[in-house]
Amino acid sequence: IANHKKDSGEDVAKTIAAGISKIFNTDAASVYKKLSNSSVLDTTLEKAATDEEYQALLSFIEKFDLSDFLFTEAQSYRYYPNGSVAAHVLGFTGSDNQGLYGLEYSYNSQLSGTDGYYLYAKDANGNPMPDSYSSLVEPTDGNSIVTTIDYYIQTELEAILESIVENHDVTNRVCGIVMDTNTGAILAMATTSAFDPNNPFILDELSSEKLVASGLSSESEEYKALKNELLQVMWSNKAVSETYEPGSTFKIITVAAALDSGAADFDDTFSCNGYHTVGGWRIKCHKTTGHGSGFNLAYGLQMSCNPTMMTIAERMGAETLYSYIEKFGYFEKTGIDLPSEAGTIFHELDAMGSTELATASFGQRFKVSIISQLTAIAAVANGGYLVTPYIVDSVIDAGGTVISKAATKIKRQVISKEVAAEIAAVLEEGVSGEGGAKNAYVDGYEVAAKTGTSQKFDILDENGNSYLRIGSTVAFAPSDGSGIAVIIVVDEPQSQVKYGSTVAAPYVSELLNKVLPYLEYERSGESDDFCVGSYVGMNVNSVRGELKASGINYEIIGSGSVVLSQIPAPGIDITTSLSTIYIYTEEKNEDTVSVPTLMGMRAAEANKLATESGLSIKISGVYDFEYDWIVVVKQSLPPGATVERGTAIELTVMRTDFED
Repeated sequence: IANHKKDSGEDVAKTIAAGISKIFNTDAASVYKKLSNSSVLDTTLEKAATDEEYQALLSFIEKFDLSDFLFTEAQSYRYYPNGSVAAHVLGFTGSDNQGLYGLEYSYNSQLSGTDGYYLYAKDANGNPMPDSYSSLVEPTDGNSIVTTIDYYIQTELEAILESIVENHDVTNRVCGIVMDTNTGAILAMATTSAFDPNNPFILDELSSEKLVASGLSSESEEYKALKNELLQVMWSNKAVSETYEPGSTFKIITVAAALDSGAADFDDTFSCNGYHTVGGWRIKCHKTTGHGSGFNLAYGLQMSCNPTMMTIAERMGAETLYSYIEKFGYFEKTGIDLPSEAGTIFHELDAMGSTELATASFGQRFKVSIISQLTAIAAVANGGYLVTPYIVDSVIDAGGTVISKAATKIKRQVISKEVAAEIAAVLEEGVSGEGGAKNAYVDGYEVAAKTGTSQKFDILDENGNSYLRIGSTVAFAPSDGSGIAVIIVVDEPQSQVKYGSTVAAPYVSELLNKVLPYLEYERSGESDDFCVGSYVGMNVNSVRGELKASGINYEIIGSGSVVLSQIPAPGIDITTSLSTIYIYTEEKNEDTVSVPTLMGMRAAEANKLATESGLSIKISGVYDFEYDWIVVVKQSLPPGATVERGTAIELTVMRTDFED
């Protein structure tokens, strides 16, 4: 460009600057300044172009005969066709396609391959030398990886986690994991504040609100620093890279250690008057009025009694409990093939006094990663074996040949099969019976679960009190053999109720209710759910017989012999004992009902009102209608809506009186 201007007097830089600025919507003066720098051989004007911009540029070069001055270069970039799905697992790449986070970072060397390039010679003045000095070095394609993530389970998990944020006003994100208990394969892993790996530098909605709320000027260094901090948090995989106090979900480990070491038995009896005195301190139970006396260890675990845990910890002693915590893998990283795995923050053995032993027994005053907590629980679920969790199933080369295939890695057996089976049975009874994890119940499946609520002691109010909570639930199903384990952790819910039994357990139930049938685990026992069939066009007597055999309530409207229409529609799930199917053998007259407000009502009262209103009902969650604390927390049809008589409404109900 400089030589051309010197030889001809034509300032082609002005032409290029004007064209480039128009095509790429940039400042022409800035482009011209770059082009006027004769101390460099070339300069990059734009690092990326859309196809539309590229075609416009080619036309511009041809129109003004600029092929000696302006060049384009092809480049590759990573594209994520599913947008934000599994973003924290996948990670993203930088401008030169190097992996920066997630699997992109962990497997960067496998995925990258080797770039091809042109090798050519220039003389001292920067002019190209004859073609004989040029050569092309061909690229080597990178490998592909196949993950263990199941798309359906992943998207269901992500949707449920986002609903938790909305329903409970969560300020520090929610995360969840679904894991195969036998192999360690991760079927789903998600953290809210999902970002789009195609545009990773755009903040999610919650982070953007925090940035705006700061009141900082967008031009200030403080603003830029805060934005960078928010980006770092948004990108971090909470399930792997952050630690938390597990709270009462850790009681599973305490009980496992006590049983396996012989320090306790499920038939041992205990008492709780609302606290346990340790070293002169009264350490409270979550039930401050106490659980009474003469109950066994099984009840103590199901009711999440802190004094029971402290008592069995005292029987074991610090050294024994510490050894089992080590066996369960808490003092080592799980080895999951994702970057930045956090390690456990725990007391040194010689620093574990009576108070530290007591608080550790119920999962407080130490921190673990969420993936390590689920891996430990999976060891109880699978019969006592600690496995290594993993995300990548196989690595495949460009020709489709499998280079490596993941295999189950069992680190060690941490408890006996018999102890694992006993604990699973007790946890399942805590869900199907009157235990604290009742909200994790899934109709037709044996689900073992434990809830937990922990305090955050590293953030205190002006009076030095802990006021923030973490609510969580762990579960596995089927409870009597290999299956899947799930954890959901809700960090800093701001809703009125913050307990794991409320902010996490119902959502674990919702997730398992979707995932277990999808994975083709068979339902056990009788289910009260009924899927409405398609009856239109059938003989009315055949339909009558079919519905009667199913035990579903029905009403035949009209005297015809053929079904002309029906309510609810085919494929709708309803609860058999609470619903009526309307079969029309004549043109139906308009018969509508108004949807009542059912949220917040006791389940029995809501059922009565919905039935009297002419609605069919599908119940999700726990519905023991005789229990006062089972209430409706969600209804699928908005109050006041006008719908046809017999339309199905789904009511989500849960127990609201358990504070753990």
